[in-house]
Amino acid sequence: MLIAIIEDDVDQSRMLSIWLEAAGHVPSIFGTAETFLEKNTIDDFDILILDWDLPGIDGIELLRIIREDKKLNTTVLFATRHESKTDIVTVLEAGADDYMVKPVDRRELLARLNTLKRRKSDDVAPVSSQIIAGEFKLDDKTHRLTRHGEILELTPKEYELVSYLFTNLEQVLSRADLLSHVWGCDADINTRTVDTHISRIRKKLSLTPENGWKLESIYHYGYRLEQINDTETEAV
Repeated sequence: MLIAIIEDDVDQSRMLSIWLEAAGHVPSIFGTAETFLEKNTIDDFDILILDWDLPGIDGIELLRIIREDKKLNTTVLFATRHESKTDIVTVLEAGADDYMVKPVDRRELLARLNTLKRRKSDDVAPVSSQIIAGEFKLDDKTHRLTRHGEILELTPKEYELVSYLFTNLEQVLSRADLLSHVWGCDADINTRTVDTHISRIRKKLSLTPENGWKLESIYHYGYRLEQINDTETEAV
């Protein structure tokens, strides 16, 4: 993939570039947002790795500039030293597709880039009535969920929520997004409805780290369902 690294820390950007080249990507480094905007059109790249604390136009402002152009569908991975839940929510609400807290881990970076690439490919892939993820199989025609071949009993709304989470595996989903896609409304329903249903399916599906899954709550924002792979397990 063609990847732009927008980072003012020279050592950090060189390290990222080396990792990306070794993984078969084609990185380009930019020390400021202004340099990036002057020399390129945003859609020249498949993914942007964007720092927050840039001189001049900072990362959040650049992200908002990118998202103002509704014709662009550029994928943005935010890399920042800001690690508070409030800062993470700010990044996501500004339009980032994913975020990482520095110092960046090489294996996690490459794994997240692969996930973002798959997600972008899925946007244009034919829609299938079945979803298979790990030990789970969902069939949207019959609204049936099985785990290791055994049927799990879910209410219609629980199934819709599970289906949407698995369709957007490893993607951060806001409560508003879940309300819109599962309940068909904006914020008319108390968001505790989402939290209650999440709690139920976490228990019914045993979505816990010891079972290879993490249904993570993003403070004051929403949720993300992740399958914990061997690499992540080793890093714990």
